Amino acid sequence: MTRIIFLGTGGGRFATIYQVRATGGVYIEDKLRIHIDPGPGALVQMHRFSVNPAKTDIIAVSHAHTDHYTDVEVLIEGITNGGTKKKGVLLGSQSVVEGYDIYDSVISKYHMGLVDKVLAMQPGDEYRSRNLKIRATKSFHNDPTTIGFKIKTSQGIISYMADTDYDRTLILQHRGARVLILPVTRPLGAKIPYHLSTDEAAKIIRGVKPEIAIITHFGLKMIEENPDFQADWIWKETGIRTIAADDGMIVEIDEKIEVT
Repeated sequence: MTRIIFLGTGGGRFATIYQVRATGGVYIEDKLRIHIDPGPGALVQMHRFSVNPAKTDIIAVSHAHTDHYTDVEVLIEGITNGGTKKKGVLLGSQSVVEGYDIYDSVISKYHMGLVDKVLAMQPGDEYRSRNLKIRATKSFHNDPTTIGFKIKTSQGIISYMADTDYDRTLILQHRGARVLILPVTRPLGAKIPYHLSTDEAAKIIRGVKPEIAIITHFGLKMIEENPDFQADWIWKETGIRTIAADDGMIVEIDEKIEVT
């Protein structure tokens, strides 16, 4: 069985600043344990939901915005037993690992030196370990090096689509996913650049055709407009089961997909 734990479902500047929803990222437990985009409060959320940071194998960071990377260094210290045991893998966009244009690398050289492997990934790059494959996908965000993650697990593909504007190529990149996780920052009729709105998410979901789509990374306006209503609208429009994630929500993937 593969599990997904939503350690936070908020995103964007003001939802993050005021912690209207937590911003701890997404945690996947399979043959390896992967923490994606551990933003502010990730460690607190792990404690709250009984997730042991020392057991994480891979940290994956999509881009160099604070709601996605803030707790990475302390989590590296957790993986490496306080820096005493070289262990774990850090995957990140070019901006996260090396810096790009206006973005400095967001992880210190000291902390990158604690893990076994550090990869600056570009779209199409792959990391493989123990029958798990993580492929970097292209995003269309104002950090131009932003990547998503298409993860082949023991129970099929989980696609994590990072912050992005709409582009039809996203559909082709994420086809084959059993579970599609989308950052839907804005509700119907409230589009802003570089982020998905509800109607754009519906177009992607209709094209990808996952078994289940999960929307997350909600901005303040999305939260005010009720994410459950937005997810129901997508479900009716596409005919594909669509759920709005809550903080602490667990998805268990086997022959069936169960949400608790």
